[in-house]
Amino acid sequence: MNAFDNFFQVVGQMKFANPHLLWLLTLIPLYVAWYVWKRHRQHAAMVISTTAPLGQPTFRYRLRHFPAIFRCLALFFLIVALARPQTSDSQVNGKSIKEGIDVIMALDVSGSMDMMDFKPTRLEACKQIAAEFVQKRENDNVGLVLYAGEAYTLSPPTTDHAYFLELLKSVKREPLVDGTAIGDGLGLAVSHLKDSKAKSKVVILLSDGVNNAGFIDPRTAASMAKEYNIKVYTISCGTNGRTAGIRVPGHGVVQSKTVLDEALMKEIATETGGKYFSAGNEKKLRQVYSEIDKLETTRREEKTVVSWANDHFLPFLLIGILFLLLEFVMRFGVVRVNPS
Repeated sequence: MNAFDNFFQVVGQMKFANPHLLWLLTLIPLYVAWYVWKRHRQHAAMVISTTAPLGQPTFRYRLRHFPAIFRCLALFFLIVALARPQTSDSQVNGKSIKEGIDVIMALDVSGSMDMMDFKPTRLEACKQIAAEFVQKRENDNVGLVLYAGEAYTLSPPTTDHAYFLELLKSVKREPLVDGTAIGDGLGLAVSHLKDSKAKSKVVILLSDGVNNAGFIDPRTAASMAKEYNIKVYTISCGTNGRTAGIRVPGHGVVQSKTVLDEALMKEIATETGGKYFSAGNEKKLRQVYSEIDKLETTRREEKTVVSWANDHFLPFLLIGILFLLLEFVMRFGVVRVNPS
């Protein structure tokens, strides 16, 4: 009984690699119809009152339809074999480790981010390089906070990087009140990470100015980050004291001087166990993100399921060939009829 149970279980799970070939099964009823029509044409009708004088049908006569039956069965099994019946199987092959961190990017979008010492501007260069960083870290939970004179969340932490990158690409400076509220930007980023269960929680805080707006003192925000075990990696964008062009509506390109509070940025990084970086151009900024890319990561175990297909065409092929041989033996050895 177990063998039959296993057979029907396999048949119930069976699929076909070439299911379109199963249309060939329609040849079987066509062949049966042709066979019946041909037999009817070969025997003339004659009405008699009794068959007693003709004697009893011979053994060979009783088997006259078997070659056609075996041919139909052979066609059935050969067509099924051509369609390649398969069953799928799978097993847990082990565990893979995916490593990632929970990270919020706090990006300065104040007016000075339109300065053109980065190409085409600081803001556009920062967006592009941040996007390159995210694309390389596919297992990270990434979020984005924007701040100028105030702060707001553009994207909470997500693993949907395609969605995140579209939002990052759309970032513009205009919606926010101008200014540089470093404390508000950092505080909002911390609020998104404080309840995270990840072992590694990071804020990448980028600014090109000094704190001159907002409601939260940057040092208070840094203390909050430390309390929740959040590392803050700070980046000063631009070179302190350097002048660069900035496009001002109605005035064209005017020269503006960069003023950075590097001491504050270093203090925030030190307080939270992070690291301070200075990026005076695009090349240096890429190097900064490359170094951040080597941060500690969170190990995430995932089971790896390996699936494969088991082909079962060979038994059907062999059975089909067997029925062809049986047809041949019956047709020419037992029944002895002409091929049809």
